[in-house]
Amino acid sequence: MNGADLRALSGRLLLPLFSVLLGLAAGAVAVVLAGANPLDAYGALFQGAFTTRNAFTETLVATIPYVFLGLSVAIGFRAGLFNIGGQGQLLLGGIFAAFVGYRVAGLPAIVHVPVALLAGMLGGFLWGAIPGILKARTGAHEVITTIMLNYVAAGLLDFLVNRGPMADPHRAIPQTPAMLPSATLPIIVPGSRLHLGLFLALLAVPVVWFLVERTTIGFRIRAVGLNATAARASGISVAWTMVTVMGISGALAGLAGAVEVLGVSGVLTPSLASGLAFDAIAVALLAGSNPFAILPSAFLFGALRSGASFMQLQTQVSTDLISVVQAAVIVFVAAPMLVRLIFRLRATPSAPVRITAGGLGATPPEEGAA
Repeated sequence: MNGADLRALSGRLLLPLFSVLLGLAAGAVAVVLAGANPLDAYGALFQGAFTTRNAFTETLVATIPYVFLGLSVAIGFRAGLFNIGGQGQLLLGGIFAAFVGYRVAGLPAIVHVPVALLAGMLGGFLWGAIPGILKARTGAHEVITTIMLNYVAAGLLDFLVNRGPMADPHRAIPQTPAMLPSATLPIIVPGSRLHLGLFLALLAVPVVWFLVERTTIGFRIRAVGLNATAARASGISVAWTMVTVMGISGALAGLAGAVEVLGVSGVLTPSLASGLAFDAIAVALLAGSNPFAILPSAFLFGALRSGASFMQLQTQVSTDLISVVQAAVIVFVAAPMLVRLIFRLRATPSAPVRITAGGLGATPPEEGAA
């Protein structure tokens, strides 16, 4: 690895790190304006997220959906698409998984759990493919269609569990019947809520990386993301790729919903994983859409979410502080020149991207011969 590669690598690592530090600094300013001590607030936040076994396992539980949702957003970014409909896709995944989880009886757990998870992925895939089809066929912008479908999904869920066909008639609170034991994700740490979804999240990271970086579909995704016009000229079906990407992105979000229902809540309610999908946009931005970088990014946001309640209990600082930190991180990630200016980082120019006869970014024969 030469000096230029090292500088580029350090830039990719330092920019997200400094963005997080600036986000925490912005949160500290908000705490001071609220009349509290930032050291006390962040100390309680750390304590609530890490200092006991139960706190750490709860942080991991909160991290799991962020991994799936962060990957969902990231794979859309790689194709130049902004999937802001993760919440709706998550809800559809929860609906499909819950239906299989409480309605399909008589299956052993080794069959029931995978079937319910696959049902959740199918629900998310179908809901994600809709805006992909609309964009491919009509040019409708995916940001608009996915936002609108979020509302449709929320309304559909509310109808189904509130005196609808999936409602539990024996409960006053709108929800489905409890998941059957054979469909519940096994607990991997006794005495905690940490479930098998952690291993699924860890497995999803290399699977998505391999899909994007080492497969034909992944090549098409990257080509369309870099230059859709050039990709079309080289024979790639841009419309098909858009539908595929949005479907895969939706499947990952649907898997997050399925894991939350089968592993955490045990029932489906209208408030399933409220707001998580929008936080996941920050997770993907902070990770630079790199699947492996999604893990530490998701862990950070999981820790913030897990420790927020304890921070409020100990210091009376509202959990809204976490939203301030997340928003500030997004601002600084989206403005790398500002971060470089504050910390006096040198910009590292990237090499031009070419599409040649050898493939995307391949070295021309004359350069290779030299």
